[in-house]
Order: sequence, then structure tokens, then C-alpha cells
Amino acid sequence: MGHRSGAAGHNGYHNEIKVNAPGIVVGRSGGSFGQVHFCEKGFWPHNTAMFVTDFKGNDPYFVFYLLKLLNFDSLNSGSAQPSLNRNYLYPVKAMVPDPSEQKRVVNVIRKIDQKIALNNQINAELEAMAKLIYDYWFLQFDFPDADGKPYKSSGGKMVWSEELKRDIPEGWEPRELCQIANITMGQSPAGTSYNADAVGKLFYQGSTDFGWLFPTARQYTTEPSRLAKKGDILLSVRAPVGDMNIANADCCIGRGLAALNSYQGFDGYLFYVMKYFKQVFDRRNSQGTTFGSITKDDLHTLKVAYPSLQVLTDFESLVSPMNKMIFTRSSENQELAYLRDWLLPMLMNGQVTVATPKNTG
Repeated sequence: MGHRSGAAGHNGYHNEIKVNAPGIVVGRSGGSFGQVHFCEKGFWPHNTAMFVTDFKGNDPYFVFYLLKLLNFDSLNSGSAQPSLNRNYLYPVKAMVPDPSEQKRVVNVIRKIDQKIALNNQINAELEAMAKLIYDYWFLQFDFPDADGKPYKSSGGKMVWSEELKRDIPEGWEPRELCQIANITMGQSPAGTSYNADAVGKLFYQGSTDFGWLFPTARQYTTEPSRLAKKGDILLSVRAPVGDMNIANADCCIGRGLAALNSYQGFDGYLFYVMKYFKQVFDRRNSQGTTFGSITKDDLHTLKVAYPSLQVLTDFESLVSPMNKMIFTRSSENQELAYLRDWLLPMLMNGQVTVATPKNTG
């Protein structure tokens, strides 16, 4: 295992290849500590990473899954911040089966990972389509008019909104977020009420447990305070401000989150409204105006150009099937990830073996 001390390229990319694939990168300090990534293409490792390219005859993916099972916290050599020293890693012993068994293990686990990756890809494309429709309709105001033509581009009447400082379609009106959504600001229960044994109410403190769409259940509280309902938008109100997930169960939310749902049942519309505000927060961050948090008043007074009921109904009917497909695949991914994480250690330590398929031809 080597480590890299030179700087990486801008935004995590470099225009040269330092290490030929396949390879495994392990974060060794800071926020990337203990994170394990497989590289199928040549790469230039960051100065906060270790990397593996000599697999000693073992299957590279097997080594990858083996490293993912390690308890890196027990190997922490840092004090002020987590740090991983390769001299702490070298003495670690592990059961390693012969290469043929390694391949059988990898074949099972990789198929699960590949299915998860495919679902994520489809979900990303569906969400991009829905977001594109939102942008056309509610930012460019080219929603279909009575004749099915794009409203603004076809000469639809626009009127000046002093409150929004822009032209908006006739019949639309400026509204604050609190006028279109129920908003619940999180409040953290006493720390003594937390547990990981599923006693009490499911609890999310902040965005730490966020997944691609749904958060991962990890913590519970016996003293729930602020509650979110299944289907609510969970919004991170502390850095990173604007990250979102959907509650896939009733839960308690801590001070790092807010929960939102639409007054009129247009949750698809509200979801992409909040995606739009996430872009606003990100732009301000990139311009140097860092948002460490957003207050209740800040959130309540975010302004939108609110459309007619007909436009909202048409948009919801268009994006709802996409959202349902996204939700279905995201739920499937959570089940697949649970199966993978349950199966992986048993396959790796030999508690479960993979039989070689018999030739029935």
C-alpha cells in the first residue's frame, strides 16, 4: 500500500495519470478517513489517501470488499483529527480464501452493487428530466398555454412583480415558502434518549444519514419532540444547507433538519422548488457567501412565483409517474444495500459459501 504526498488536480481531477488501474484508494485523514473506493481507470491519488495496486495474486475486488469491512476507527493514529498510518494497517490479519472462492464471493456482491448503481443511474436520469421540465415551466415560464404552446415564448402576457423584482406570467403571484408549505423546524431531544436498538421513534439529527433519496435508519429516541411524516421533504438547515431526502417513515427530526410538505398536495412541485433553492444556496457558497445554517425566518420567507392551480395540476400529473419510479428504485436500493451488508461479512469469513453452478447441459 502506497501513499501520495503531492497535490491533486482542481476539483479532485488531474490531467495526468499517476497510478494505473485497477486500484483501491483509502482515505487516511480528515473527512475522507476510512472511505474506500475502487478505481477502474488510471488515477492520481490525493495527498490524503493511501492506494493499493499490488494485489499479490488476489482478486482486486475481493481486496476492496475486505478493506470495506475493516474497523478503521480502531486503526486511528491521529489525535486532533482522524488519521490512518499504513504501519497500523500492515499487521492486520484477515482470512483470505483461494482465488477461485474470491471470485465467487465477488461475483455475488458485485451483482448487487451493479444493480444498485443501475438503479441510481436511472433515478438520476428521471430526476434530471423532471428538473428540466420544472426549469422550463417555472423559471423560464414556458409551461404549455391553452393551445399547448410554450407560454412566454409564444407571447404570453407577463406582468411586473415588485416583490420578486421580475416579470411573471399574468395570474401568477409572489408567495413565501410558508404560504405554500407546512414547515416544521427540527428540535433535538436529550442526548440520553438516543439509542441504536430501535426503541422509541426513528430519529434523524441532520443530513449525516442522508442517502440518494431516503435516509438510513441508524438512531432512535425515546423522547421525540418535532416530528416529520412519511413522504415529507427532509431539508438540511445546517451545512450543507439545502441537501434533501424524503422521509420513508414517520420520524423525529433534530435541529439540523426541517420537514416540509405542500399545503395543497403538490409535493412534486415543492420538491423541485427546494431543488431550485439548493442551487441558489450553492451559488452563494461558490461566491464566498457561506451559509453555515438557515434560520426559521430565512426559510419561511423564501419567495417563489406561484402558478395557477391548472399549471400545478398539469405539472404534478407529469412528474408523479417519474417520482413513483424513483421512489420504487430507491426503496429497492435500500433493501439491496441491507442484503449486501448482511451477506458480505458472512461470505468473507466463510460462514456462507457460494456453490459452483452445475452444468445441466
